[in-house]
Amino acid sequence: MKHIAIGILGAATFGVMAASASASTLDDVKAKGFIQCGVSTGLAGFSAPDDKGEWKGLDVDFCRAIAAAVFGDGTKVKYTPLSAKERFTALQSGEIDVLSRNTTWTINRDTALGLNFAGVTYYDGQGFMINAKKLPGVNSALQLSGAAVCVQAGTTTELNLADYFKSNKMEYNPVVFEKLEEVNAAYDSGRCDVYTTDQSGLYGIRLTLSAPDDHVVLPEIISKEPLGPAVRQGDDQWFHIVRWTYYALLQAEELGITQANVDEMKNSPNPEIKRVLGTEADTKIGTDLGLTNDWVVNIVKAVGNYGEMFERNVGSGSPLKIARGLNALWTKGGLQYAMPIR
Repeated sequence: MKHIAIGILGAATFGVMAASASASTLDDVKAKGFIQCGVSTGLAGFSAPDDKGEWKGLDVDFCRAIAAAVFGDGTKVKYTPLSAKERFTALQSGEIDVLSRNTTWTINRDTALGLNFAGVTYYDGQGFMINAKKLPGVNSALQLSGAAVCVQAGTTTELNLADYFKSNKMEYNPVVFEKLEEVNAAYDSGRCDVYTTDQSGLYGIRLTLSAPDDHVVLPEIISKEPLGPAVRQGDDQWFHIVRWTYYALLQAEELGITQANVDEMKNSPNPEIKRVLGTEADTKIGTDLGLTNDWVVNIVKAVGNYGEMFERNVGSGSPLKIARGLNALWTKGGLQYAMPIR
């Protein structure tokens, strides 16, 4: 009996501790009145300040979506620009509440680094960019043996680069920098022949070069780069809020709920739409997350649905003009698939 009582007491204590831990990030965020979001130091389409100093991009909009879910106000975010090397320490130490910074989901980051990835906001793959005027006739990465390759330190990109050249029995000279701006400057000045990073990033970086039309992105994709937001382990409630914000954006697109029609859609008789938008009788979906039941309405009002975010930042409505491809909804041949909100 004594052992049973101790076991029960221990389980109860653990439950109290777990409940306390799970509420801590949300409580802290509410107490300070904003979400501290880790972003890149400047990657067009994903996270970069515009000419007015306002942060824009797909990763930035995701942070705004979380803020809208928590506060009903997508502006309640502060941004911390982080290099690839700095990003994980900033999250682990509590300097930021969420990392939304074109970061690849890997087993090492899930385990050794103690992170939880909330989803894949952009399915990507690593590619190569060259100056076609300096390397005429090169139309494949398999022709790059002996090249000097610009790459950012502390990334999966650096590791994939080594694997690719080794597996194809090619030599290369890595030109490595910690900060993205340093890599960009080195490549633009001709210090290396090739730039490698996620292919989406190459299209964004290309626009910032002194002569964008001289540069081409080669066709090879040498890795899987599922990019998404991450939080610290040990706080299930915060993890659920971030993860279901992602699913809410996808679900809104699936149901045709947009920034323009979300108020009208609140009157829909469709049971699924009523459930998602919090108008279903006696719903607890929002309150079970620690939010209000109109959390999805607030998200869509702030940033639109996932498709609207994509097109505005990296797709047809942006300078990058990237096709949806793998990032289309599952109903349209892509990989984006929301878990049921019910």
